[in-house]
Amino acid sequence: MEKKAMQHKYVTLLSIGHMVTDVNQGALPAMLPFFISAHDLSYAAAGGIVFAMNIASTIVQPLFGHWADRFSKPWLLPVGLLLAGLGLSLTGLTASYSLIVLLAVVSGVGIAAYHPEAARLVNFSSGTQKGLAMSIFGAGGMMGFAVGPILASSLLISFGLKGALALVAPVAIMCLIMATQLNKLASVSGYRLDSKKVATEAPAQEAWAPFARLTLSVITRSILFYGLITFVPLYWINVLGQSKASGATALAIMSGASVLGNLMGGKFADRYGHIKVMVIGYGLLIFLLPALVWVTSTLAATLLLIPVGMALASTHSPSIVMGQRYLPNRVGFSSGITIGVAVAVGGIATPVIGKIADIYGMWTALASISLLPAVAAALAFTLPDPDKLAAQVAKKELSMDRAG
Repeated sequence: MEKKAMQHKYVTLLSIGHMVTDVNQGALPAMLPFFISAHDLSYAAAGGIVFAMNIASTIVQPLFGHWADRFSKPWLLPVGLLLAGLGLSLTGLTASYSLIVLLAVVSGVGIAAYHPEAARLVNFSSGTQKGLAMSIFGAGGMMGFAVGPILASSLLISFGLKGALALVAPVAIMCLIMATQLNKLASVSGYRLDSKKVATEAPAQEAWAPFARLTLSVITRSILFYGLITFVPLYWINVLGQSKASGATALAIMSGASVLGNLMGGKFADRYGHIKVMVIGYGLLIFLLPALVWVTSTLAATLLLIPVGMALASTHSPSIVMGQRYLPNRVGFSSGITIGVAVAVGGIATPVIGKIADIYGMWTALASISLLPAVAAALAFTLPDPDKLAAQVAKKELSMDRAG
């Protein structure tokens, strides 16, 4: 019983750290209208700032994931937190677009350092409740995305772009807390080594082809996710005629709904199956996203953000758990791909969406991504159950043994 309580303590700690890390990712899109006004940026240039943060994660995160599988490095957690917050907070102190982009890269590297190691430790702290544990971890990130826009917009409205410097405070506090827990977090890795000895007696099979299809579905979802969190505030301002504060509030509402959707997705995935939850979540978005861009009422659009956020987030933790199950010997690497690379590719697509907005308008930009849920649903529908795959492999090996 005590061991179980200690494992929940680790999941909670890592999830709070995830929230603080992702405050920075949530804050950046809400800062874009202020960058546009202060530095006369185009939509594409503003999207390029998000691109910079995410391309850094794309390049670095699989390396951190591979490193985490080979060597436990809990100290990456406070270091990642510090870089994530410090990079973003300094963007408000410069008028140079190039320096803003560079600082976004620094923040992206910090985010990349935190996620794989944290997700790996959550996996080995979760026992048999991997879906629930990962949904709690994911909910922490979603809460960060929800808090980030409100925090950033409040600071920037009150103090101008220099108010962004205060964003370093949450990560500084969390860094100190995390640093005091490094020995305990290292013990989780020790537990992992014990379980690994058992695993070596019967090496788990890895399913790379299904993992590749899963990654494509996560990429598609990520394009949707970053397209929405980046351009919903601008859509509220330029299409629906609302204020900057209203745009940030709309983003916060969608992110808040994502927290609930993520928790529900993890719970239902443990009960009914991870693939089912993914297919249903994407299937709902096939109808919800076109409705969002077709309504002209601000109230109706705001209300639609709630099921959109819930449906999109419900697929998050099942995707991570499925990736870890397809590559059971490479949990850190799998987490680096499903949390990092595949998600970051969605951020890389934001300048393309921004270019569409520059040429054809913000309405067309959001309408263009409303077709993507059908692609994600089709990919998720083709995914096999890892348990059935393992049974098929075992049956094949048994037949070969008998034949031999």
